[in-house]
Amino acid sequence: MTTDLRTLRRDEWEHWYSRLELAFGGVAEPPQERQLWDDLTELDRSYGVWDGDECVGTAGAFSFRVSVPGGAFVDAAGVTMVTVAATHRRRGILTSMMRRQLDDLRAGGEPLAVLTASEPAIYGRFGYGIATRQAALTIDSTRVRIHAPAGTDDVRLRFVDAAEAAGRCEAVYLRTVGTRPGMIARTPGWERLPLLDDEQNRGGASPLLCVVAERAGETVGFARFHNKPQSAHSVPHGRIQARDVTALDPAAYAALWRFLCDIDLTETVEARNRPVDDPVLSLVSDIRRCEVRVRDSLHVRLVDVGAALEARTYLAPVDVVFEVEDAFCPWNQGRWRLSGDAKGASCERTEERADLALSVRELGAAYLGDVSLAELAGAGRVRELRQGALAEASVAFGSVVAPWLPHGF
Repeated sequence: MTTDLRTLRRDEWEHWYSRLELAFGGVAEPPQERQLWDDLTELDRSYGVWDGDECVGTAGAFSFRVSVPGGAFVDAAGVTMVTVAATHRRRGILTSMMRRQLDDLRAGGEPLAVLTASEPAIYGRFGYGIATRQAALTIDSTRVRIHAPAGTDDVRLRFVDAAEAAGRCEAVYLRTVGTRPGMIARTPGWERLPLLDDEQNRGGASPLLCVVAERAGETVGFARFHNKPQSAHSVPHGRIQARDVTALDPAAYAALWRFLCDIDLTETVEARNRPVDDPVLSLVSDIRRCEVRVRDSLHVRLVDVGAALEARTYLAPVDVVFEVEDAFCPWNQGRWRLSGDAKGASCERTEERADLALSVRELGAAYLGDVSLAELAGAGRVRELRQGALAEASVAFGSVVAPWLPHGF
């Protein structure tokens, strides 16, 4: 088999994207959603693998800036739209696309690559580690009450048209982006993503509803959600499907959750993607009636170990030498000395004796401060070569709040 891997051309997008849809089940996306991805696709960062006139492999990347511990933003490639045709599996197509992509990212000077995976087991062999998790909640709102901190009753809530309020909601989101590692500073066009609302994706629920929280005339939070009416034997038991709940302070946040849990004719509030340390878990009166489930979210790959480790800060002073294994990107292979604290860091090549041995996958998993190096060591994936080095590095790599990716890409 002879295939051709090349950068995507404008006139190839329709066919390229239809092959992507086929790989994910063959159901065409709603026109509004398809148009958004057409507009956001960066052609010069997208690849197709062609077998004659047929596209049999797809991959792309978005130009992102991702928040990291310490509040800084780091250039990162948001790897996306990766598929291989079912007719062409196990022929090295995925590996060839990952090879080309990481080579190009290195040449372009991007220290990080990030992705969300439809199948988490795929990307570890290319050096990606699971760096953030997300929690899903199913709250029994008939039995759970929301604690109201001081000032909650001073917050005014108003229903608004989701599209008309998009600018105010986006301004609130942008003020929260740097508060957690793993969040994406959205560039123009991405504010359309949370507003996608095609009827075929609602599952019988209402169109997108939006409530804003205000204080002294300023928008300090918002909630976007769907209401799915249900009843049995004339007894209503509707479900609220919360898509976004964002606020600038605890009182506004509590006011929004109290509102969602107190909507007439409903008995359940569902939220599919929340931080694993979401304050709502401490606002509820009964955590056992919230059915908390956790899954993987953002996967991180250090394209340039030195630049990536220098780009973030560290909770505690750290001075450690890593022996890094990276067969797929051999320019990272070898020993790196990381010295840093809460003010900054340096990471350079060294010939000094290693303190910890690990692969680049483990560095990616620990990079945003969710998974600890000690946890990975307990799984046999990090080896301590100098006594005390593991504890030192594990504390330093932590984050005050859990990292979180608010939306996919």
